[in-house]
Amino acid sequence: MKVGVIGLGNMGGAVARNIQRAGFNLVVHDIKKIAAQKLIAYGANWADTPAETINQVDIVVTMVFGPKEIEQVVRGENGFLSGNCQGKVWIDLTTSSPMLMRELATEFEQAGGLAVDAPVTGSVDAAIRGDMIMFVGGTDTAVTKVEPVLKAMGEIRRVGQYGNGYVAKLVNNQLWKIHAAAIGEAMVTAKKAGLEPEVWWAAMKGGAADSFVMEHDVPSIFAGHYDPSFRLALCLKDLGLIDELVQEMGVRSELTQATYARFREAAERYGEDAGEMTVCKLIEEDAGIDLRVAGNWIAPWEEKHPDEKS
Repeated sequence: MKVGVIGLGNMGGAVARNIQRAGFNLVVHDIKKIAAQKLIAYGANWADTPAETINQVDIVVTMVFGPKEIEQVVRGENGFLSGNCQGKVWIDLTTSSPMLMRELATEFEQAGGLAVDAPVTGSVDAAIRGDMIMFVGGTDTAVTKVEPVLKAMGEIRRVGQYGNGYVAKLVNNQLWKIHAAAIGEAMVTAKKAGLEPEVWWAAMKGGAADSFVMEHDVPSIFAGHYDPSFRLALCLKDLGLIDELVQEMGVRSELTQATYARFREAAERYGEDAGEMTVCKLIEEDAGIDLRVAGNWIAPWEEKHPDEKS
């Protein structure tokens, strides 16, 4: 079985390596060929276009920036639909618009393929280890056909029909971003009231305030790098998609709107390439305090797969 991967950024590159490590023949493509160098060194084949990729494989996995990029991969010049989709399965891991992706999946299936949506939650280190969670939508036939590839990438959580994976990912990120923004206010308030950050963190974990953000992302504030492995540009893209979804559904979203505004403010102050947790740096700076904590805080993008640690 041959598997193609398109999109070799921090997450996509790690996904591709895990597929390769699981023993699949791998074909890769990215807008920057340099992103594929390590995978090619391990034996992957390079394809010049998405069409060339799908022509060579049985299953293709995509993980690109957002809706505009994935639409180009599918519908654009030299996109999937200009290649041979017959009998192929497309797994998309991109955080994207449920409405757009259902349209693209329909077109792909009309061309003879099957589509599975499996956007991911977690972090770069989870992608490296191969234990990231995937919100998987699609028919039983399609999901069963690609299950070995999904298991090579992480944990499968079925959410029903195709498109539901995108919905699950967006509401997941809705909660994630709200909590990320709120943590800055809580940390700064605690320190100003006399509770040191490392004491506050130890006290919060395991209680009602705990979350993935609390456990995984607070150390990036202590270290002072605010996790640039997930940029504010991605946060704003996700929040824009979340905003579209809640508006389309007619749901009250005051907390989401306040969070979106806070992330926009962070991007204006620090630039869109700054790390996601700079949304907390805003509160820290405006309060005139420092949340640095001494310690060996290992950055997620420096994590290695257990098989590749020296």
